[in-house]
Amino acid sequence: MDLTRITQQIRFIIEADKLKEIFRQTICTQSRRAENDAEHSWHLALLVVILAEHSNTPDIDLLRVLKMVTIHDLVEIDAGDTFAYDTAGMADQHEREAVAADRIFGMLPAPQNAEYRALWDEFEARETPEAKFAAAVDRFQPMLLNCLTEGAAWKKHGITSDRVIARNKHIAEGSATLWAYAEKMLADAIAAGHLK
Repeated sequence: MDLTRITQQIRFIIEADKLKEIFRQTICTQSRRAENDAEHSWHLALLVVILAEHSNTPDIDLLRVLKMVTIHDLVEIDAGDTFAYDTAGMADQHEREAVAADRIFGMLPAPQNAEYRALWDEFEARETPEAKFAAAVDRFQPMLLNCLTEGAAWKKHGITSDRVIARNKHIAEGSATLWAYAEKMLADAIAAGHLK
């Protein structure tokens, strides 16, 4: 029995465990500690299966979307988490993450390595219905947590509603329903004084 393939896959899985150590600016609703990337990815997978009916595209390929939301942040193991409103950090974010994608997905055996790298590229490009929906839930989830924590990350970094809207309005490309709900959440956050 050749153990080469499964050994490569297990090494990739062990590497992916590092995602639990990458902390985001968004905080958890109960403990108020920083959410880590693994928790974010799990939450996105849950949003996908629960909210799939609200995708702009009927009969979306859910397994493809789940793969995207599960793996898209793995690059942050090397590249780190770039805060959504950090314009300086965003200047070279894609380049840093592409190098990380080469290394991390390159750990997998062929053809799995090419498949997962292509899924990461698809997510980044946001052109397919699956990528648009994956990106929609990826943007919606931090907004939801911010609304549930009285705008904690927004307040900490002085983020205003116009910046939140500009960054997240493409949610509508994947789910018009989800964007309508997000707009209501933002209006409520503004009315409550949690977002300027």
